[in-house]
Amino acid sequence: MVIKEQEFEGGPPSVKNKALRLNLNKNIYGTFAEIGAGQETVRHFFRSGDASATVAKTLSAYDKDFSDAIYGPEPQGRYVTEARLMSMLDIESKLIEERISREKHPDKLFFTYANTVATIDFAKKYKGHGWLGIRFQVEPRQEYSEILIHIQFHENTAVHQQLTLGVLGVNLIYGAFYFYDDPKLLLKSLYDHISTDRLEIDTINFKGPLFEQVDNRLMSLQLVKNDMTDAIMFAPDGNNILPASLLYKKNILTLRGSFRPVTKVHMNMYEKSLELFLKEKKVEKERAVVIFEITLSNLRAEGEIDEKDFLDRADLLGSLGQTVMISNFQEYYKVVEYFAQHTSERMGLTMGVNTFLDIFDEKYYRHLSGGILEAFGKLFFKDLKIYLQPLKDPDTGEIITSENLKVHPRMKELYKFFKQNGRVVDITDYDPAILDIQSREVYEMISEGRSGWEDMLPPKTTAMIKEKNLFKAPAKTH
Repeated sequence: MVIKEQEFEGGPPSVKNKALRLNLNKNIYGTFAEIGAGQETVRHFFRSGDASATVAKTLSAYDKDFSDAIYGPEPQGRYVTEARLMSMLDIESKLIEERISREKHPDKLFFTYANTVATIDFAKKYKGHGWLGIRFQVEPRQEYSEILIHIQFHENTAVHQQLTLGVLGVNLIYGAFYFYDDPKLLLKSLYDHISTDRLEIDTINFKGPLFEQVDNRLMSLQLVKNDMTDAIMFAPDGNNILPASLLYKKNILTLRGSFRPVTKVHMNMYEKSLELFLKEKKVEKERAVVIFEITLSNLRAEGEIDEKDFLDRADLLGSLGQTVMISNFQEYYKVVEYFAQHTSERMGLTMGVNTFLDIFDEKYYRHLSGGILEAFGKLFFKDLKIYLQPLKDPDTGEIITSENLKVHPRMKELYKFFKQNGRVVDITDYDPAILDIQSREVYEMISEGRSGWEDMLPPKTTAMIKEKNLFKAPAKTH
């Protein structure tokens, strides 16, 4: 079995020492399958010494015909995919079990490490990305566990990307064997000797018996929290999604909020803005996706992130069939820029009047050399529309829309320009009876154990909150 030891003093061990420590463990034994960026990971094991005790086999099936002959053809002809990574892990894990006798080697801990990667192209237009994974065991004959990650390169030469990939591969294998019981530490260790400006990890999934208690949504949250990526996404079922695969060439409608909890107002905004969005000439229903976005600052609104509170919100949105994105984007133009990396199709933002007015506050753009004009150029450069939920003035009862809202005098002409160009669309088919509902007030009522909030939420949400006792304040101890 793997012997747990204290980490090296003075920071993480070097890449060479990590590889050597694995090599010197006489029971760790496995296959390295690396496609697309050289055999950069296994190279560290050979150079550190005593690799024969660890490396069962190493291969690099660069040619597509050879790759298909080994791992089977890819239906879509794409090789840098999670599907290809899984094929590699499946077949190589099966082969090592078939070829190495458990009777002869009863204490062996088998693993398969694989990656399929495309580095930066010659024209430097395509930055490069890849999938990495390890399937491993920490007890003989144990059912395998897995760690799968997707990366995006930020370095500008293929050589540097290859070197970074090699370090990351060693970190992943080392972390799997020595930090499997502390997934958060394992995740941080992936960046040992790698800076976040060189490499982005935007998806991670833990599977298998070693990780039965791991919620992959929380692990994804760590990616954003630790500045390993700007945004992560997960499906209604709670499984992590690679953003690029969901957003590629799609029409995207985004609704930002705290969703603490999701109310009838949120769902009304979503339903009515989606109706308007789908009526746009440049929007295809089959290619439209809706994203409910929560910013990291929103999760930190009351101090450190409360993981249970985060999961409560995620569960409620998932129960309503919604895809959730957690992002580091404070300003809306950054959301649009992020989506624009994956699609050039029409996009939409759904928001309330108060949020819309915040967009015109210059204090949010002082860090930009072009100020608010630069921000609005980025926000509306793409084919984007804003769908505006009306506001009921709490003092006068007046309904405020794009026609009578008041922006700062300096912003009037800027607002008029976008309004006249049809970039701001009012949601007119709204339910006046729900405009008074405030998510914060509902949350306070629930957490304090008061009644009267039930009819302010979708019935399914109300039932789930009661059934699972969500958002309740912890009992005080004396």
